[in-house]
Amino acid sequence: MLPVLAMTLLFTLCQGVDSSGPAASAGTRARSAAEDDRFGIRLLEAPVKRRGDPRALYQIVDHLAPGTTIHRRVQVTNLSAKALHFQMGATAAGIDRSRFTVAAANTASELTSWISFDRDSFEVPAYGNAPVKVTIKVPPDASKGERYAVIWAQVAAPANDVRNVGVNTQVGIRVYLDIGPGGEPPSDFRIEKLIPARAKEGQAEVSAMVHNTGGRALDMSGSFTLSDGPGGLRAGPYPATLGTTLAPGDRAPVVVRLDERLPNGPWEVRLSLSSGLIKRTVTATLTFPAAGGTGPPVEVRSNGVLHGALLAGVPAVAVLLLLLVRRRRSGRG
Repeated sequence: MLPVLAMTLLFTLCQGVDSSGPAASAGTRARSAAEDDRFGIRLLEAPVKRRGDPRALYQIVDHLAPGTTIHRRVQVTNLSAKALHFQMGATAAGIDRSRFTVAAANTASELTSWISFDRDSFEVPAYGNAPVKVTIKVPPDASKGERYAVIWAQVAAPANDVRNVGVNTQVGIRVYLDIGPGGEPPSDFRIEKLIPARAKEGQAEVSAMVHNTGGRALDMSGSFTLSDGPGGLRAGPYPATLGTTLAPGDRAPVVVRLDERLPNGPWEVRLSLSSGLIKRTVTATLTFPAAGGTGPPVEVRSNGVLHGALLAGVPAVAVLLLLLVRRRRSGRG
């Protein structure tokens, strides 16, 4: 049985009918071109096996074998004072330059062809809700690999005396679907280095180079704190800038923007990044450059995390035992 979840929509898609494609931004609801028309969408359920995964509360994230069919319920909410007519659909998506990108509305893909709804068009009364059952049916001959799409609900505002062009406003939920036999590919990442910088206007920032070492796409979030600065100053936590999505094998910076009044340092810093259940924390000593400059890359120290479960084919526990044995032998000598 699938547990009921109460999470808001992932992002909003707004598109004019003459647009080449929708733009995605973080949010919990949408306002249509009619200004008074507000609505939203949320995921109502997720697999029991992903109950502890924060991403599964607001995205459809799953691993399926070929020939599998799953059902997920979403809820469309009318937040306006009049009835609204909705249409449901799915649009192709991908990961480009470390960003989750959405194609123009109704752009088909292999994954969108597997997605259907128990109702494609319906009306929701003022301040009402409407559940919609989403079915994803994977064909038996589907090839191995991860695929992306967006499930959306749309309200259309036709052209009128005020608007020369009709506008469709959409709210959507991301889909990350991995196909293959057996178990799901592991998710993991490594924080490789930190790069301090300061803009011409004086704002300090840190770019963390992150490498997706696992087999699933990652949506990065996290926080950054500073301590032991000049005069014993502390600062933070500062949130990592959202929006970085890493495909398997990708490397990209995750940026943290700081206060312009922050002294150059040196500082002891701590960065914690996560995607779903995977969390990595590193520490480092860094100094910010003068305004308009970028400092050299700073090596990071792991903080209670052994990066990489294997070393030359030896399990991590065996590596630790080997180090203890060497330390005892060196003490006897």
